Amino acid sequence: MEKSDILEHLAQSVVDMDVARARYLAIESIKQNIDPYEALINGLARGMERVNDLFESEEYFVPEILLCADAMYAGIEIIRPHLPQEGSRKKEKIVIGVVKGDTHDIGKNLVKIMLDSAGYEIHDLGRNVPYAKFVDTAGALNADLVCLSTLMTTTMDGMQVVIEDIKKAGITSKVMVGGGPISLGFAKNIGADGYARNAAEAVRVAKEMLHGIPLNALLLKTKERELVYLKNEHGGLR
Repeated sequence: MEKSDILEHLAQSVVDMDVARARYLAIESIKQNIDPYEALINGLARGMERVNDLFESEEYFVPEILLCADAMYAGIEIIRPHLPQEGSRKKEKIVIGVVKGDTHDIGKNLVKIMLDSAGYEIHDLGRNVPYAKFVDTAGALNADLVCLSTLMTTTMDGMQVVIEDIKKAGITSKVMVGGGPISLGFAKNIGADGYARNAAEAVRVAKEMLHGIPLNALLLKTKERELVYLKNEHGGLR
């Protein structure tokens, strides 16, 4: 199979809830020397994006979502050991979780895998995380970065609560936000230090944030990458 076929079939295996096929195609992607990040983002994660669309249009429901997630994670388990690891530098500490009121953690889990493979020390708080838990954990660990995720518009405002509470507590952790309804403008308005559109983006943004790139420059870099993404995906902007 061609690379494009493998990525497309990987995505479809998730939509079809086919665990065995997801595993087979993940193995095939490794044999074909497809970049593991690409297999994750343009294969498995893209499939889950389609599943989310089906859920929103009420063609899929919670049982289907869970079975699709099983297929995605089956593929991830095959690909994960092949993700490139960073060298033996001092690991920055990252706290990650889905804010209170939201139990969707597929995107957060992908970001966690990518950051872990990039060599960071990850502390995963899970989903539906109380605001105070982010603050307390970041303070106790002296975390370098806190990553907040949500897929629901009704829980977006909770991100600002966490950011404000972190600042009030005198904690110096930087904060990155992401998730379906989150945008560059929203990230800036709530006082976030950075924003990532997807899991692969999260690794790049985290590295830039932890090396002291100012927010305005960081948001500009992200916007530039979004424009490149749109050009690559849609053959240019119209």
